[in-house]
Amino acid sequence: MDKIAILIPCYNEAQTIGKVVADFRAALPEATVYVYDNNSADDTAAIARSAGAVVRHESRQGKGNVIRAMFREINAECYLMVDGDDTYPAEDARAMCDAVLQNGMDMVIGDRLSSTYFTENKRPFHNSGNVLVRQLVNRFFRGNITDIMTGYRAFSYIFVKSFPVLSKGFEIETEMTIHALDKNFRLCSLPVGYRDRPQGSESKLNTFSDGFKVLMTILRLYKDYKPLPFFGLITAVLGVLGMGMFVSVFAEFTLTGLVPRFPTLIVSGFILMAALLSLVCGLILDTSGKNARKNFELQLNLLEGQKNAL
Repeated sequence: MDKIAILIPCYNEAQTIGKVVADFRAALPEATVYVYDNNSADDTAAIARSAGAVVRHESRQGKGNVIRAMFREINAECYLMVDGDDTYPAEDARAMCDAVLQNGMDMVIGDRLSSTYFTENKRPFHNSGNVLVRQLVNRFFRGNITDIMTGYRAFSYIFVKSFPVLSKGFEIETEMTIHALDKNFRLCSLPVGYRDRPQGSESKLNTFSDGFKVLMTILRLYKDYKPLPFFGLITAVLGVLGMGMFVSVFAEFTLTGLVPRFPTLIVSGFILMAALLSLVCGLILDTSGKNARKNFELQLNLLEGQKNAL
């Protein structure tokens, strides 16, 4: 088992990967640097290998797929994940790893938004998108995370081996944060420096399509992790709509003794039935979720034993 494993997922980062590997090897000389090449069409893998990294390949396209392979194949006491585009300075790496190894944190978030991100980043929609995602996640999952989508993080062995990677692309960071909040892992944020990509280096993140995927991930995980509030909201909307339609028909009946709008009455009945079904679904899934959390806590105990045996 490595003491520290530096994980660098890469796709066409030949311009910067050599410097990134060299910088992090200098900052953490005791660490093993792993570069996972994700079908690059340039010399990313060769440059990383010549810089001293252990190079492996992942054929399934997407950052989430690369992280899945990294987490599954590598055993370490501390994992440091960083992008290969040279946007995160290596001088923050030691403090992040110490927070895991010495302070017992399960995930350390490299917080760009509290330092230089808004001045360095040249894509304005990224700025507003990061703020929106932060507000949604903290509101839905009762967190106080300052940077949801940062690619600079440190993890404990227990977090890595208990995290079910479901996302295939850039929404993986959002999924990590929500999982940590829901499972009550020990979290902390450390402000880190951020610099924009060097000239000629192109971002693989599409502002609108990947941003939409992130928002859909938040909605999906809210349904999965908080089913009672999610379906309770649907129940409330349907209940108000159904009762509004029913009350208008009932008011006419009390005045005239007649029900001239049978279609409205029938539709309101179906809407109220749907509201009731939504509430029942929320209650059932909430109970199922609580049982899953109990099983998850038991699995953590098993993982702790496996870690001690390695």
